[in-house]
Amino acid sequence: MRNFYYILALAILPIICSAQQKQYKVACIGFYNFENLFDTLDTPDKRDEEFTPQGANRYDTRIYLDKMNHLSQVVSELGMEISPDGVAILGTAEIENRKVLEDFVQQPAIKSRNYQIVHYESPDLRGIDVALLYNPKYFKVTSSRPIPVPLYNDKGERIYTRDILLVSGIFDGEPLHIFVNHWPSRSGGEAATQPLRNFAASLCKSVADSLTHLDPNAKILVMGDLNDDPSSPSVKDVLNAKSKKEQVRPGAMFNPMYDFYKKGQGTLAYQDAWSLFDQVILSSGWLNEDAGGYQFYQAQVYNKPYLTQSTGQFKGYPLRTFVGSNYMGGYSDHFPVYLYFLKELPKP
Repeated sequence: MRNFYYILALAILPIICSAQQKQYKVACIGFYNFENLFDTLDTPDKRDEEFTPQGANRYDTRIYLDKMNHLSQVVSELGMEISPDGVAILGTAEIENRKVLEDFVQQPAIKSRNYQIVHYESPDLRGIDVALLYNPKYFKVTSSRPIPVPLYNDKGERIYTRDILLVSGIFDGEPLHIFVNHWPSRSGGEAATQPLRNFAASLCKSVADSLTHLDPNAKILVMGDLNDDPSSPSVKDVLNAKSKKEQVRPGAMFNPMYDFYKKGQGTLAYQDAWSLFDQVILSSGWLNEDAGGYQFYQAQVYNKPYLTQSTGQFKGYPLRTFVGSNYMGGYSDHFPVYLYFLKELPKP
């Protein structure tokens, strides 16, 4: 069996070491919003009518399989620049149920990776959930649970949204905790809905703080479609996610996506403006070399030209599956993001 690590060569060594050659394992972890990965069935308790053969989108088996094929192509490529197995762990959002993920992991482009699934049904009215896919060569799940996000409007009525998924496990001998998020949208206005995302962020922060209280060097990832940018209050203030590594103190977090955002790069576009809602945020344990194990190396936004619409009103935007009810044959309205982590190998 091929080792799950890759020995990095001279492309990285000049950055990592100047005095003597070192060798490293590399791991890749990412997030991808699958944009309405529904099955073709009409589920009575979900608002999924448009994603049926009789619905507005005429969403039939052909389109379903086409979307599966497209998404799996993208996932098969993530991380392949320096990791022979690609992305080892992938958080995802906007999936309808476990069955669509079971179909997804059997796609020819990724089937050999044997991705396993962690998923719980959320109370979201649209019927979309978050989930985690992982390669068992890299990761062993020890526990998982949904974290409900109980929200209410001004009338005291419940706002049903996606649960937060918390997955804990062992990643190449190291404990790892992952929060997969899809925070409440900005529908109704950014300012009016900001408290909803702040609340979701506070739930992540509270549980993450409990984990770091038990282990100050805990390896934690907060990932997802946050419906906020790296500079938004939910991320910058509530999560306390810093934009620079040198600002990170024990218990704080580092947001490697901030530099992309500052340069005007994003993961989705709306009204000719880019946002960077898709993020993977790190606990301080990923930056403490004295703690050993994997350390953060590099972040990427996967925005290859074929994922971008080349003509028309939305030229330059991510090439999505539908615009309105018009089938575009695309991938997602979000670009995926992923991070590389390095662990120094013992000297021979």
